[in-house]
Amino acid sequence: MIDMTRMATNDPPLSGAALCVDIIADLICPWSYLGKRRLDDALAAVHGPSVINWFPFQLNPDMPAEGMAFDEYLTTKFGNLETVQPGLDFLTEAGTEHGIQFRFDRIERVPRTLDAHRLMTLADQDRADTSTLADRILKGFFEEGLDIADRDVLLTLGGECGLSAATIGDTLDDDMSRQQVLALEARVREGGVMGVPDFLINKQLFVLGAQKTEVLVGVFDRAIFGDENHRVTSLVIN
Repeated sequence: MIDMTRMATNDPPLSGAALCVDIIADLICPWSYLGKRRLDDALAAVHGPSVINWFPFQLNPDMPAEGMAFDEYLTTKFGNLETVQPGLDFLTEAGTEHGIQFRFDRIERVPRTLDAHRLMTLADQDRADTSTLADRILKGFFEEGLDIADRDVLLTLGGECGLSAATIGDTLDDDMSRQQVLALEARVREGGVMGVPDFLINKQLFVLGAQKTEVLVGVFDRAIFGDENHRVTSLVIN
């Protein structure tokens, strides 16, 4: 059973019919992008208030600072391009159902995502819309082929989401923000998380993977109205 400790937040208390969703994701994970959009659709379907928290996870924590060529990455990860192509085709088709235009042909390099996660943490601390920023980063990488490890790219994407260039620059220059993200990721890993995306609903129900919208809506119903047979009380992220 997964057991995680949760980073304290200053989010307002939730009403009985509200949803809190803790998202564990990496910003170069296509399934995280698909899962995020499916989550958006599920939240829209239930029309309820919600609090969304993002937690970092690096699929490639040992990725060199300069990243890796996309073709080389796929070959290293999956053995050969022919093996992975059906998966890319599936994602492309599934993405269109949720407004995603995957353009894997535009991706030249797979970057290290640590600095992108640092930008997400800054947005959380500044009470910017972290879900909007995550969507913009994911869109930039998967649809526009942007290098989301590049400082200028992060300045641009963060600026589009309301963060000041000065604050972003200070954060990326501050090693404390790097240590903060690494420490938070370490706690997530210590809790047993090994892949992404994952969603913790109301500190009770843990959803693995990019589940379909209707599955998430069903989990929301159980979390709000109660289902002791599916309750996971040890799954609390602090």
